[in-house]
Amino acid sequence: MERFRRASAAALLTALALAGAAGGAVASSDVPAPPSGQSAEDLMARPALSAHATARTVAAWEEFRVHGYARNIGSGTPVTLQQKQGRRWVALPATMRTAAGGGYSLRVKLGIKGENSLRIVGGGAVSPVVLTTVH
Repeated sequence: MERFRRASAAALLTALALAGAAGGAVASSDVPAPPSGQSAEDLMARPALSAHATARTVAAWEEFRVHGYARNIGSGTPVTLQQKQGRRWVALPATMRTAAGGGYSLRVKLGIKGENSLRIVGGGAVSPVVLTTVH
């Protein structure tokens, strides 16, 4: 046990030394720094939605599902499916409330042929975009 603790401490000190030596590289990385006055805990407490489609390609008006989980959003919060039409996000008539565990699963039928960009919104969060092609 003592050997493990010493190895962990050595690894931590090495990581801190490398981070200090690479200070300029950290400042120019692609990872955005948290806004001033916000801690990592504040960022982790933000509401978030995930979204996944059960099909990447479907026929027109063929049913598929968009499902995912809500994090830091209360159960029973309504989530709505949106579709990008031109430059605008338009709410589709597909809304449901999140389950007790934060999950949701919406049935979807699309008629606009081509590549469709979809996302889920609700509880102050927006999911990543899901692409589905309609033939």
